[in-house]
Amino acid sequence: MKLIEKVGLGVVVLAVCAISINAVQDAPTDRNIEKKLVNDYNVYALPIPENLSFAGEPVPIENPDIRERFDRELLVNTYWQSNGLLLFKRANKYFPLIEPLLEKYGLPDDFKYLAVAESGLEYKSSPAGASGIWHFMKGTGREYGLEINDYVDERYHLEKATRVAAEYLKKSKEKFGSWTMAAASYNAGVYGMSKQMDRQKETDYYDLLLNSETSRYVFRILALKEIMTNPKKYGFNFREKDLYTNVPTYKIKVDTAVNDWAEWIKPYGINYKILKLHNPWLRDTYLKNASGKEYFIEIPEKGYYK
Repeated sequence: MKLIEKVGLGVVVLAVCAISINAVQDAPTDRNIEKKLVNDYNVYALPIPENLSFAGEPVPIENPDIRERFDRELLVNTYWQSNGLLLFKRANKYFPLIEPLLEKYGLPDDFKYLAVAESGLEYKSSPAGASGIWHFMKGTGREYGLEINDYVDERYHLEKATRVAAEYLKKSKEKFGSWTMAAASYNAGVYGMSKQMDRQKETDYYDLLLNSETSRYVFRILALKEIMTNPKKYGFNFREKDLYTNVPTYKIKVDTAVNDWAEWIKPYGINYKILKLHNPWLRDTYLKNASGKEYFIEIPEKGYYK
């Protein structure tokens, strides 16, 4: 090895040693770390609101069991900060679409938080196969008139899926007499709720002993409503420009088969990926349409995708 190389290597070794020594010397003591934890990071027990309601129906929050169950969901959803921020961002994009649909189809506005609880406002499928923002199973979707096949899955069509959710929930409300029970039946099913009511001789959600998922379900909706209605109260801070927004679109009618969506979309200045972002209910790269059914494709206005 040449002398210069030896000298250079020695300098590097000395420099590394110096950095390591300084790092050790500068490292805070256990006592200092404890002080920093106390001063810089705190986790608080959260005060429980004295008055809670869902769809205009009061929650018996004075009941110790109810209070504890709500407290659990409030803590879990407040301190899952990354997920919470994403929910606020997506809500700014989807609530302006969902809110008028709920009004149009006769559901209380609070049911938008049920959609948040179901899917996190994402077009995705659950492990059980429930799909879309409202998380319908195939059987339920088809029962209520949604088209579900290899080419089209209207569980991913926001307006049509919201209509079906409204029909299901209003039917459940008629059977059980309350929106709260209707919301619980969205998770457990009408049969599941009816069975437990018969077994336990109770008619109120808050008086029923249910499986873990359903017993938490309405409380998760309530917690999401409380947090998303009062973001600063629960430590969520964001600017308007941090939130997601909708891209304006217009509709093109299609009443024939489409051999290749990627080719079909070219005249509109976007690609297949953007087509699917705005029409997630299209499930393949082509469309069989022997019956001549009318579909309306959302096309983003020019200038939003470079």
